[in-house]
Amino acid sequence: MTGAEQVSRSGKPAVVAHRGASADLPEHTLAAYERALAEGADGLECDVRLTSDHELVCVHDRTVDRTSDGVGAVSEMSLAQLRELDFGSWHPARTQASVLTLRELITLTLDWRRPVRLFIETKHPVRFGSLVEQKLLAMLHEFGVATPPSADHSRAVVISFSSAGVWRVRRHAPMLPTILLGDTARMLGGSAATAVGATGIGPSVETLRTYPDLVDRAAAAGRVTYCWTVDEQPDVQMCADLGVRWVATNRPAKVRDWLVTVD
Repeated sequence: MTGAEQVSRSGKPAVVAHRGASADLPEHTLAAYERALAEGADGLECDVRLTSDHELVCVHDRTVDRTSDGVGAVSEMSLAQLRELDFGSWHPARTQASVLTLRELITLTLDWRRPVRLFIETKHPVRFGSLVEQKLLAMLHEFGVATPPSADHSRAVVISFSSAGVWRVRRHAPMLPTILLGDTARMLGGSAATAVGATGIGPSVETLRTYPDLVDRAAAAGRVTYCWTVDEQPDVQMCADLGVRWVATNRPAKVRDWLVTVD
């Protein structure tokens, strides 16, 4: 029996709302995150980008074209310019919404009536390079969550597809948990996570279906697994069976309901 096979875990995956309750409401909007919290999400996930005046905003794409009534790159627009756009009416829910800043989302998370963990993804490559992590860590320090007593007690987790981005966070905030995202088993199952000191790996659900042993291999190395984006019941069951710690989903209420039936 290998070391990986000897690893034992218990408990069901915790539910992370991917860009909020984004199947029902426009992604990265305050309403989507409030819905996810009301539905009992254990964590919230967001993507962050820097504006031209170096404000952190919750936007996934490089441009605002898909998720607003405007056009152009986020990095070439000021926060004031972004505030003039509607980030909600594109969605079938037809809910008007302003751009959400990371500051607003952290405030919502920390003020919620029960502990919730915030997973913050830094996007790369970007024109501002390492400034994204610098600004993020400065804000987490401001809110008092950059130096948790342990990874298990942290209210924030920094996640990224960029190994350099993860390394920057580990170097400057060693107690802050980090997750190296990836969509290939070669990257996540090899030495990359070890090299940057990531405390977890983040495979896509498609990757995990093909390489389910990733969870045991990560656990044997002392790392948790965060799987994205888990929206179907068979995948929820698979993640529970494998021992995935966190599942990111666009449908937090549905996934929580499905987990109730998991043995």
